[in-house]
Amino acid sequence: MYRHFLRPIFFLLNPEKAHYAVTGMFKVLIKVPGVKQIAEALFVVNDKRLERQLFGLKFPNPVGLAAGFDKDAGFYREFSSLGFGFIEVGTITPKPQAGNPKPRMFRLPNDQALINRMGFNNGGLELAKSRLKDRDHNFIIGGNIGKNKATPNEQAVSDYITCFRELHPYVDYFVVNVSSPNTPGLRELQDKVPLLHILKTLKNENATVPQPRPILLKIAPDLTDTQLDDIVDIVAESGIDGVIATNTTISRKNLRSPKELTLEAGGLSGKPVKDRSTEVIRYLHTKSNGSFPIIGVGGIHSAADALEKLNAGASLVQIYTGFIYEGPALIKQINQALIKS
Repeated sequence: MYRHFLRPIFFLLNPEKAHYAVTGMFKVLIKVPGVKQIAEALFVVNDKRLERQLFGLKFPNPVGLAAGFDKDAGFYREFSSLGFGFIEVGTITPKPQAGNPKPRMFRLPNDQALINRMGFNNGGLELAKSRLKDRDHNFIIGGNIGKNKATPNEQAVSDYITCFRELHPYVDYFVVNVSSPNTPGLRELQDKVPLLHILKTLKNENATVPQPRPILLKIAPDLTDTQLDDIVDIVAESGIDGVIATNTTISRKNLRSPKELTLEAGGLSGKPVKDRSTEVIRYLHTKSNGSFPIIGVGGIHSAADALEKLNAGASLVQIYTGFIYEGPALIKQINQALIKS
């Protein structure tokens, strides 16, 4: 129903407008008596074999919603009814920011992909906190944190610390985002020296709180093998809990969409990043001898894609672009395939 009826209607709208229209509609619809129960009956798979223990957390299943979809923690409650095992909100920055000029999101249907240059548009910490303060702690929520565009890289650590301190009571784990291509200079923070400084500072801060939170690092798919070797060393030296692989790519290899789309600036997500994301997962898992957990994300449009990432060394997976193209049935399909595998 989604692919043949709903998606063609949604795809008539500008991608960003469609996002807010669909999420807004779902927020209203889920409040109608009986709709939540229908959604759960259609999409939720409850099975002990799907449970995963990771970072000291118990995930009901290994399929999560990646950061970027619920930037301001505005609809995690409603979307938890679609069968996700966890939802990652953000990227959240200390201060609100508008992000990059519109249009800033583009569909590439021929490639089953998206290009976005949103630029960490979000309402800031205070808005996110107000929406998370009365959350249901039976459902796992991750907090993806970043720096404001106006903050110089030399002072970036202060933005990450601020986000960590303010969100600590409200999220179950943190993700340090230094890999988005849409904030000028942000990816420079993936270099070993500045990245170690940020992660060690966060780790030290984490040691001072009553209930430490798992800290993960989200990396780009465009890193070289030498840079990935550095990531393995950085995880070990900083003592963080894991890696999310991968963010969007700046590569435009082998795309079939018209050039006026493929030449748009921003990060590419969806099927074209699938293979590279899996390569990164496999490389990190092999190089580290499986010494840290990996959450696999990038180009998951089917149950087979998810299994591929898990077999490459991921412990959990996240979807975003595949969720937009395939709909909520994708979550159920992955979980059902996991039970059978």
